[in-house]
Amino acid sequence: MLSLRDFWRRHKRKVFVSVGVLGSGYVLYKLYTSHRQRLFDLEREHDVEREADELIKAQLQTHFESIQRISDSMTLPYAIHYLRCRISEELDLSQLTERLRQGKGHPNTITQKEKLELWERLKILSFTRTSLSLWAMTVLSLYIRVQVNILGRHLYINTARGLGSSQDENDPFDRHGQYEFLATADYLSNYGLTSLIQNMQRAATEVLKENQLGDPFNVPQLRKTIIQILKSFTSVGGPHHWMTYLLPENVIVYGQSAATSSNDFYGSSMLPDINRREQLMAETRAVLSSADFGNIMDISLKKVVDVLMEEIGLEERGGGPSSGIALAKLLPHVVQLGPQLLEEPSRNKFIQIIRSLPEVELFYTLLYANMPPFS
Repeated sequence: MLSLRDFWRRHKRKVFVSVGVLGSGYVLYKLYTSHRQRLFDLEREHDVEREADELIKAQLQTHFESIQRISDSMTLPYAIHYLRCRISEELDLSQLTERLRQGKGHPNTITQKEKLELWERLKILSFTRTSLSLWAMTVLSLYIRVQVNILGRHLYINTARGLGSSQDENDPFDRHGQYEFLATADYLSNYGLTSLIQNMQRAATEVLKENQLGDPFNVPQLRKTIIQILKSFTSVGGPHHWMTYLLPENVIVYGQSAATSSNDFYGSSMLPDINRREQLMAETRAVLSSADFGNIMDISLKKVVDVLMEEIGLEERGGGPSSGIALAKLLPHVVQLGPQLLEEPSRNKFIQIIRSLPEVELFYTLLYANMPPFS
């Protein structure tokens, strides 16, 4: 016992130090092990999140492409076909041209004054019809893609949150509400076209009032004339007045009329989700009134005008870039451009050109991926 006490007395300081060192080492080891485990867990969590993000991005891209196909194969073809029929009815030039043919074959049946009046009307209506077809085709195609992207984004988010799929029969908005929202694409042809024609014709009359039928027209002059008509038209009533031709002021009232024709398919007891429909239309209006949409609309219109200048082919019709051809001889070719602008989308080169513009592609990609803050 004495030797043990002597040993403890002589070495207790060393023992305390050794125990302290060993204890500190053990604590440091546990801390290091715990830190490594946390790092490993964080890396694994990061890998899981990254894989989930990649999966979501892949699903988002697949869904985005699916939504675009819906627009291209269903909504837009029907809307363009209906618009073409309505413009053909409202701006039918066959009576004017037939009357001029009769006057040419039988000069005594029409006076010179009447002939000039008919040519003046043909001049105004030819440019009205082509300018209107150009504007309506461009804006309608852009608008429908806005609609489909907004709707697709909402349906995707609902599905991703587990709130039900787009085919959930328990949610009336999934079928009935979607139909009424997309049905507003027909508002232009059903209600907006009358005032659209009047204002476009007024703009064409103003721009063309100094241009005589015998004046030579070349490519730069023709392009300038169409651009001036479009600018004069869009300046009427303020910067966003054009939206009144495209969108119903009260989507609920318009939706009720559209729903009448769909009750047999959806069932008369299928009440629309009014709040959701109003929200979608509010988002649509916000997008259409944005500076970004105004920019792509301006870019698209000018691009279509440039392609039209290639279509008109003045150089191949006896005129040159400097001399041009008489305006009267140009009118039949201007008239022919209208049906080309309103061809079925799968064959419509103008729609394809608009769709492939880098600015347009970027706009819709960002629109689908980043909805406005009120969504």
